[in-house]
Amino acid sequence: MKDIGAEEQMGPWLFKQLKFHLEQEWKYQPQEKGLSLIECTAENDNTLCPRLRNAKVEDLWSLTNFFGFAMETFVLAVNILDRFLALMKVKPKHLSCIGVCCFQLAARVVEEECNIPSLHDVIRISQCKCTVSDMKRMEKIISEKLHFDFKATTALTFLHLYHTIVLCHTSERKELLNLDKLEAQLKACNCRLVFSKAKPSILALCLLTLEVQTLKSIELFEIVLRVQKHSKISDSDLLYWRELVSKCLADYSSPACCKPDHKKLVWIVSRRTAQNLQNSYYSVPELPTIPEAGCFDESESEDSCEDMSCGEDSLSSSPRDLESTFFFDLKPKAKRKALF
Repeated sequence: MKDIGAEEQMGPWLFKQLKFHLEQEWKYQPQEKGLSLIECTAENDNTLCPRLRNAKVEDLWSLTNFFGFAMETFVLAVNILDRFLALMKVKPKHLSCIGVCCFQLAARVVEEECNIPSLHDVIRISQCKCTVSDMKRMEKIISEKLHFDFKATTALTFLHLYHTIVLCHTSERKELLNLDKLEAQLKACNCRLVFSKAKPSILALCLLTLEVQTLKSIELFEIVLRVQKHSKISDSDLLYWRELVSKCLADYSSPACCKPDHKKLVWIVSRRTAQNLQNSYYSVPELPTIPEAGCFDESESEDSCEDMSCGEDSLSSSPRDLESTFFFDLKPKAKRKALF
């Protein structure tokens, strides 16, 4: 193992970034009091409960997959959602509109402007049953409540930093520590409200230490210990949250866990509707061969419906099929104001 006893030897720029984000993370954490109120809320038609919040996060995950957006967009959308829900008393009937607004706000921060879908298209795809004016109004409310501050430090920020630091100081094979696997596990944690109460730096380190524990690498373990010390994360905090993360991932891998099936997303749209959607949102089927006689079948009206597969998961699904394989080898460790 390379010597990482001094900060200068560990990559000054990486640790400068780490220090900056450690100082910033508290600004972007949802208010714990607001999250706790949601946690203890029973299900009814007038109040937001954990199950509804978690289901909405899975919808954000599927929207991110559908549009081919970055993992950062999904994590940022969840952060914006939780920060807002922890501040405001939200009725369940408004959650759908709030969710797609958070998705749009995150996409504007992360994605190229040319790839950001219109509000009209997001409403069609998400089936959120709100209007463009509803979304504009909700975006304004969310933006004002969060002071237009959306470039948040998240657990993904730390996961990438920690992963890079470890790879810079190990002689192990680089592919041994699989970042895709760590990101997929972070997505699963994002779908549980409780992990929004954890510091992003701690949540990221929990995922990293669990993976290193699985790999049984002494060298990686020693590097992670030094990263923990540099991040000033106590053993008690790490152990507490790591136990919860381990249980979450083990539960998620269990066949008993209620997960949606992994069917391909199929939109049934009329030809007229399809013409209004941008081509990048779905794969265009092959055109049929035109017979030489060239006759028109009048039974095919302009508004006839076609199956259009986007090649992604259903909006009710959680991780993609490939990602779901990242959970099967984990085992549990033994022993506000009113918005409307």
